[in-house]
Amino acid sequence: MSEIFEPNREFSRKARIKNMCEYKELCYQVDDDYEGYWDKLAKEKIDWFEPYDKVLDESEAPFYKWFVGGKLNVTHQCIGRHLKERKNKAAIIWEGEDGTRRIITYLLLYYRVNRMANLLKNQFGIKKGDRVVLYMPMIPEAAFAMLACAKIGAIHSVVFGGFSAEALRDRIIDAEAKLVITADGAYRRGTPYLLKPTVDTALEEGCDCCSKVLVVKRNFEDIDMVAGRDFVYNDLIKNESQHCDPEPMDSEDPLFLLYTSGSTGKPKGVQHSSAGYILWAQYTMEHVFDVKENDTFWCTADVGWITGHTYIVYGPLAMGATTIMYEGVPLYPNAGRWWDMIEQLRVNQFYTAPTAIRLLHKVGADEPGKYDLNSLKVLGTVGEPINPDAWMWYYNEIGGGRCPIVDTWWQTETGGHMISPLPGATPIKPGSATFPLPGIKAEIIDEDGNPTPVGEKGLLCITKPWPSMIRTIWGDPDRFVKSYFGDCKKDGKPVYFSGDGAMYDEQGYITITGRTDDVVNVSGHRMGTAEVEAVIAHVEGVAEVAIVGKPDDIKGESLFAYIVLKDEMEADVLQKAINTEIVKEIGPIAKVDSILLVPGLPKTRSGKIMRRLLRTIAKGEAITQDISTLEDPSIITKIEQLYKGN
Repeated sequence: MSEIFEPNREFSRKARIKNMCEYKELCYQVDDDYEGYWDKLAKEKIDWFEPYDKVLDESEAPFYKWFVGGKLNVTHQCIGRHLKERKNKAAIIWEGEDGTRRIITYLLLYYRVNRMANLLKNQFGIKKGDRVVLYMPMIPEAAFAMLACAKIGAIHSVVFGGFSAEALRDRIIDAEAKLVITADGAYRRGTPYLLKPTVDTALEEGCDCCSKVLVVKRNFEDIDMVAGRDFVYNDLIKNESQHCDPEPMDSEDPLFLLYTSGSTGKPKGVQHSSAGYILWAQYTMEHVFDVKENDTFWCTADVGWITGHTYIVYGPLAMGATTIMYEGVPLYPNAGRWWDMIEQLRVNQFYTAPTAIRLLHKVGADEPGKYDLNSLKVLGTVGEPINPDAWMWYYNEIGGGRCPIVDTWWQTETGGHMISPLPGATPIKPGSATFPLPGIKAEIIDEDGNPTPVGEKGLLCITKPWPSMIRTIWGDPDRFVKSYFGDCKKDGKPVYFSGDGAMYDEQGYITITGRTDDVVNVSGHRMGTAEVEAVIAHVEGVAEVAIVGKPDDIKGESLFAYIVLKDEMEADVLQKAINTEIVKEIGPIAKVDSILLVPGLPKTRSGKIMRRLLRTIAKGEAITQDISTLEDPSIITKIEQLYKGN
């Protein structure tokens, strides 16, 4: 689709960036004085306890340091500074699947966070620099816990509640967490489920670092509680003071760790700093969503992902806006649930994933027409490119043909949006992320660092450091350098490589073409193929396995497994065994949707599996790449024939 959608004129008149001339002027300011641009933003946006001495220290690149010497606390940025003017304003509106609703004002949030911060200090001895793992459902206490850690300088690591005990254990051990905060359970699709037993299993072996578990009673289920280890939040929190002074944090002190899949089997603990992260979270809320003081913002992500960190908790609260948390799924009790909530809560900005849009388009295309969605101003998408049909339905049926859609490109490692339309300024092309935000030097280059021609795929790189960038991989700085600064150079200097491919069109618009490494994007969630392959390799009967992504109408991509067997086995029996093991070791999100039994895998003479060829076959496309370097080129023909006959 090449049609361009111009910004809504009425919206543009009130937007922070009103047209492309203003956008370009900001970009000129960045080019003219890069550090000066960030210096101005940092002084305008952050309430510093102590001013910084230096904007950017590049002396140990790529371990960049921003706002060196500055002191702040992120919870003061998100809560404390709002109390004079917004204490009675809703900070968080939480809705459970059963319709239960809790409204937490900024003053109440202040008290709740302080009490939990005191509980962490007094009951569990948590102090600055300690790691705390959160294995939580979508309840307000998850946000309280994140902010309480930030208040006292502890480093939180939120683990998605759908991960298995083994995946949780790996993250606890890697972070050397002293405490796990969890809940007895929550509700999903109208049915209660339990989380605490997963924590119990995770702590059975190898987690000597973690000696305490704090349990929030959400469902009030009957669960096992280990004496001396497990404590009930609901009982202990009553005894804590609602006053707690924020810990002064250095601008570069870690705020949180968030584990993401990589191209090796071990998940990476992405480490984000305090000042740079919160600055960019607030900035992107202001400019990408054009959030104003009285707006109600809803991001449908889970707090276990970076989207939930930045655009449910930290970004909206730093803005002083109202943020919505929803516990359940979009189809319960029917496909109109989200649209009903938008009508009732008068949501102004709505941010979700293409997977959800495609699903709701498929099963409830006519549902939006039953609700009043006129409160909406901006729509957003995140996690993966959106296809034109879903984009048009979203634009016309949800946005009424008047709301701009900001199709945002960014990553766990970037902390916030990097490439996105500006809703009041950017003419939008469906399927294109459009242009880098002011301050972000995103470029598409080849392996030699040269700009790629129009229409040719290249490597999407960020060629200058930015404040919210990943600081390191927890406990593994060498892997950090190799993973992000080992593949691309610009003017002879290593630059951040995103792992994504992209291309420019004639007007300079950027379209993301997908991963170039061994990572699959399933429903917006990055799954490292090596991590999944490592699990499958231990399934009885499997000799070799290669995982690739296959296009999927709902998920965007699904996991496709090419398997070489030791002994004969029925494919459906094997797939069941594989998925049973995957659910146990990783979680349901990593289930394999398709398998193909093959006589061998395409390998180079050095033994490297050529997954790009397998990806091509899984897409149903013809092989046009050179296969002469393969140890056995005939294997490609055999696999193609099996795929076509499957």
